[in-house]
Amino acid sequence: MEVMLQTALREDALTNTPDGFELRIGLPWIRSMPLSSVSGLAVEVDGVGLGREDFEVNLGMREVPADALPEESGWWFVQDRLVVAGRRGLGPGVHAVSVDFQLLVPYLQGRPGSPLILPFHLEAWLELDRSAVQGVSRDVA
Repeated sequence: MEVMLQTALREDALTNTPDGFELRIGLPWIRSMPLSSVSGLAVEVDGVGLGREDFEVNLGMREVPADALPEESGWWFVQDRLVVAGRRGLGPGVHAVSVDFQLLVPYLQGRPGSPLILPFHLEAWLELDRSAVQGVSRDVA
């Protein structure tokens, strides 16, 4: 599991936008998952947690509240990045970023009669607007 966590916040995950910033999160799991399996998304930058009104998730051309992910019908593919759009400006340089969420794994049992729910905590020091890492990842749409 630790290897999956290492690639969830790549060094190019944090970018500046006119409205704030975008944070691209890789799926720290071995298989693609429905977006409806993601809940409790929380983001902290430089020790300050973002309130629900301070960020949303970009799904292609749509912006959805993080709390609405359990109602989404799309998929988070293993190679793709979930885009969190923050409405707070960030200064240049390196920022401490942490992300927490739960992932419901519908095909694995956690306890009798209940699916497995895994808590994830990701953290990294990320440089704003670092050059993109070459690869095949796309944004979740």
